[in-house]
Amino acid sequence: MSSKAYEFDEIANGPFFPIYSEIANQIKERTGICDGTCIDIGSGGGHLGLSYAKITNVEVALLDLREDAINIANKRAKEWKLWGRASAILGDVQQMPFKDEAVNLCISRGSVWFWENQSKGFSEIYRVLNRGGKAYIGGGFGNKELKEQIDSEMKKRDSEWPKSRQQFVEGNSTEHFYKVLKEAGISDFEIIDDDSGIWVLFEK
Repeated sequence: MSSKAYEFDEIANGPFFPIYSEIANQIKERTGICDGTCIDIGSGGGHLGLSYAKITNVEVALLDLREDAINIANKRAKEWKLWGRASAILGDVQQMPFKDEAVNLCISRGSVWFWENQSKGFSEIYRVLNRGGKAYIGGGFGNKELKEQIDSEMKKRDSEWPKSRQQFVEGNSTEHFYKVLKEAGISDFEIIDDDSGIWVLFEK
């Protein structure tokens, strides 16, 4: 694979770094899940999943399609002293390498825009969640202040920012997710669309 995973990780570990602990805290507050198994889908270098492991007792599987991302995430799990409770696994949201009802929580920031088939991805998430398990999937920057800070820093790197980001998230509106979740056979869900970003939250 190309160095895309390293490129993305450099940004995640730089300007984007403060958002992960903020989002992890929001997930904890909104789901209340502090134990069991968590999958961070499309984890990249593992920042969100590892941030969540730091503030809870969950065991985290960092799931990504890219070999480079797996290597980066495993290295970071060791650096953050979370090895043994967090490790990276090669896999796709549309066919996750987990048994039915095997996990307590599925989280993801920023990967949903890139899923080939979003309704299939959400169906898979529903399949692997156990009864009472929850999903928190979407994207955002945690809060308004962090978004403004990142926009300012990213404009120095990319003169087209935030337009260059918009091309990925375009069309992923509240209405769009309503449609996708219904297609996935998930009828009971909440869509959060505020300063924290746009997030889909549901319980099995």
